[in-house]
Amino acid sequence: MLSVLVAGLLAGTGWLGFQAWQNDGDADDWAQARQSARQMGVNLLTLDSKTGQQDLDRIVTGSTGDLKDELGSQSKVFLDQLNKTKAKSTVTDVEAAVVSIDGDSAEVMVSLNGTVTNEKVKNGVTRAYRYLMQMTKVDDRWLVSQLEMVP
Repeated sequence: MLSVLVAGLLAGTGWLGFQAWQNDGDADDWAQARQSARQMGVNLLTLDSKTGQQDLDRIVTGSTGDLKDELGSQSKVFLDQLNKTKAKSTVTDVEAAVVSIDGDSAEVMVSLNGTVTNEKVKNGVTRAYRYLMQMTKVDDRWLVSQLEMVP
């Protein structure tokens, strides 16, 4: 009888330990997906005509799949426009929240303010931006696979 009780306690303790370990892994995924989406939001709106290629490379590096291909294929047009306008944008008030997460995919909402300046608009105009990002876990990194601006 005592051995059955001990076996039951060991099994229960093992199950609780596994649940705690699994929940800790889930919390890590939530935090990593949120941070990756937040960083992508910052990257999308931190642009400068002087560092355009580096800025674009950061954006492409944080993406995957069709989005990565699309960004890469539009890079010349993007850089030409950035250089033509001599634009610079900065970011403030960045917030991100995980909407849902399941295994290797997550949906994250990112909200931030961006201020764009150029030669004609020296002080810039600050605008609020919100992105809904579909995240995909690739080799232990959360990357943006779809990007949508939302009102």
